[in-house]
Amino acid sequence: MAVALMICMGVHSVSAQQQPHYTQYIMNPFIINPAVAGIENYWDVKASHRHQWAGLNGSPVTTYLTVHGPLRKSDYPQASPTGFEIEGTNPRGRAYWADYEAPPSHPGVGFTLLNDRTGPLNRVSFSGTYAHHIGLAPRTSLSAGISLGMQSITLDASKLELQNPNDPVIAGSSLLNTWKPEVAAGLWLYSADYFIGLSAQNIIPMNLGFDEGKVVGDSVYRGKLIPHLFLTTGYRLWLSEDVTLMPSVMLKYITAAPVSFDVNAKVQYRDRIWAGASYRYKDGVAAMLGVNISSTFNIGYSYDYTGSSLNTVSRGSHEILVGILIGNRYGDLCPRNVW
Repeated sequence: MAVALMICMGVHSVSAQQQPHYTQYIMNPFIINPAVAGIENYWDVKASHRHQWAGLNGSPVTTYLTVHGPLRKSDYPQASPTGFEIEGTNPRGRAYWADYEAPPSHPGVGFTLLNDRTGPLNRVSFSGTYAHHIGLAPRTSLSAGISLGMQSITLDASKLELQNPNDPVIAGSSLLNTWKPEVAAGLWLYSADYFIGLSAQNIIPMNLGFDEGKVVGDSVYRGKLIPHLFLTTGYRLWLSEDVTLMPSVMLKYITAAPVSFDVNAKVQYRDRIWAGASYRYKDGVAAMLGVNISSTFNIGYSYDYTGSSLNTVSRGSHEILVGILIGNRYGDLCPRNVW
């Protein structure tokens, strides 16, 4: 039972990943970096559902909703409150980006609601975000953001094979729950040509236990929440007037664990259709496809194939991401500052 629980919790002494994995974070970097809040000229609503290692009993399932947008942005014209059916500058060719200017300084706010389930462990978190964007140069901006929230972590001990069915921790109830604060912060440097992001989740290390107030000795119900650090960067390359290539990299560091990294490439045609691929070091590969249906709706799908032995018992990982752009007063089919 101890081994099964520690794998699910990812909170044993040899620290493991505790935050969900996202293949399409390149389409919604706000989910890993609060500094992105308010970066565009509209309110960006994203909903995602991911089933990792489908077919494997108890495999991770993650669902989230994020909302973020700008406040007091002076280049934000007061027109249609929705942005439906507005004819914007689409597609935006190379000449459009030659005239790019950094947006004026402004704040941004956001909200995240997330549910992450792995085997007997379920985590529900909600957080609010504040970010501030400033212009460093005519074409370059820097933003800093912080997220504060709470997370409810529940263990369904009825799904565990207990060596001691009379374990005092679960006496009277098989559902064990604890609440913990959640803090994240980040920086985002961006222009028309590139971005660099640095962020941290679970900033404050803290003990995690389901046995408070019960004497159980060296309990397997205890662990530790640990910080996760992310470094992301990407660049926009023009293959033709209608086609762009956007390579990007993410480095991830978790205390006492090896540094991992993703290498991604996204090709976009006329701001409307995009396809991408990702390689995750010593883990697997992924394929992505998306469509910007209009200046209000977009959708993306990804499929991950793991290179580990799990590929013999799972049907890969599936992730779908749906976006709604509210107040898109420029009628942009795709973002200006997030690619």
